[in-house]
Amino acid sequence: MTSTAATEPIRSLVPARLDRLPWTRFHWRVILGLGSAWILDGLEIQIVSAVGTVLQDKGTLHLGAAEVGLLGSVYLFGEVVGALFFGRITDMLGRKRLFVLTLAIYLVASGLAAFSFSFWFLLLCRFVAGTGIGGEYTAINSAIDELIPSYYRGRTDIAVNGTYWLGAMIGAAASILLLNPNIFPINIGWRVGFLIGPVLGVLIIYIRRVLPESPRWLMTHGRNDEAEEIVTGIEEEAAREGKPVSPVSPDRAILVTGQGIVSYVQIARTMLREYPSRSFLGFTMMVTQAFLYNAIFFTYALVLTNFYHIPSDRIGVYFFPFALGNLLGPLTLGPLFDTIGRRKMIMFTYCVSAILLAISAALFDAGLLTAVTQTIFWCVIFFLASAGASSAYLTVSEIFPLELRGQAIAFFFAISQLAGGVAAPTLFGALIGNGTNTTPLAIGYYFGAIVMFVGGLVAWFFGVDAERKSLEEIATPLSAVERLPGRASSAS
Repeated sequence: MTSTAATEPIRSLVPARLDRLPWTRFHWRVILGLGSAWILDGLEIQIVSAVGTVLQDKGTLHLGAAEVGLLGSVYLFGEVVGALFFGRITDMLGRKRLFVLTLAIYLVASGLAAFSFSFWFLLLCRFVAGTGIGGEYTAINSAIDELIPSYYRGRTDIAVNGTYWLGAMIGAAASILLLNPNIFPINIGWRVGFLIGPVLGVLIIYIRRVLPESPRWLMTHGRNDEAEEIVTGIEEEAAREGKPVSPVSPDRAILVTGQGIVSYVQIARTMLREYPSRSFLGFTMMVTQAFLYNAIFFTYALVLTNFYHIPSDRIGVYFFPFALGNLLGPLTLGPLFDTIGRRKMIMFTYCVSAILLAISAALFDAGLLTAVTQTIFWCVIFFLASAGASSAYLTVSEIFPLELRGQAIAFFFAISQLAGGVAAPTLFGALIGNGTNTTPLAIGYYFGAIVMFVGGLVAWFFGVDAERKSLEEIATPLSAVERLPGRASSAS
């Protein structure tokens, strides 16, 4: 590590005090203020998907089909760039500074997109908005895991990640009204759609401004007094709410030095030499879920249109139950990741959803499904897969040391977006073809099922039993002078 803020070792109870806290209104503020990133992302992708046909009209920007597709790709690429850049920044400068910065970047870029006068301007706005959302993923996942008590960390992180689908549902509902030419002129409705996210963001940014810096980050950057003060404030708030706050034994303290920036060499050494199996786990979980998700999500409308002959203006009717299943899965199954355990639940959600996908592929190829039964299968499959996908983000954010948490999330997020956001939709779009032959797409579904099943097996054999454990017990901070009791081997 680059010793930019080196101090004498500090014995701190900050992690132990945070983990033993009861659930309070403070934690609800954390969820409301920080959990918005996924809602905004789901909203953005759904809005762009919905307005694609409108933007091809001569009364709007008169784009070609390839240009509409490029808008989605550029947004995803912006997310990758933003995650990698801001992942580094959040580990260097803290979580709180990124709370407002990344959201502000998204707000400005998405708001300006509403006033686009040409394709290149809209393309630029989409890229910049993507960088803001990509930065959100790294800073927000880090902060949530570091602020939420260990007893609730799994269910909270999984539920928050699942709210992506709430944003998608909002976008779908809004598009029905905004793209109706009887309500809005054709060149106005799509512009209003790009303003929905910024309006929501302005409300969210107010909540974020009052949230504190991560006490854990402060502790490892030589600012333990500030960290202790923040935790004391949370404890006092809990007491005012009548929530019991138990004392913390001094032997739960962790001895750390206030060191600063982690070099790229140290990051590589930590991930590849000290935690090779965890790096393999993170890579596998993120890529497999992204491949399956993007393969289905970006082509479900094509399947309904080409194979089941559903009119384009009726796709939304089938989208809502699909999105609802994706939303309910993390909310319903999330608590089980804290009680039954990470490895068991990850394997269950990944493998069972894979088996159901394979069954649906066989029925699809045999011509035994209708648009309704196909949608029912998707709802059940992604009720499970959505919880599994959310657990992938939870996993990569809690199995690496605190000092490089943001960068670890960014690294695996970037890989998953490039693999799932680029390769999967392109492959499955080609398999759909003109909708006359079901076999190629069925083979694609079989392949997706195998990929997801392998992800579940990897989680079982290489997963970490992180439920209800302190983050410092799961992965000792690089700045720690001594390991915590019960800490697993660093090679695990």
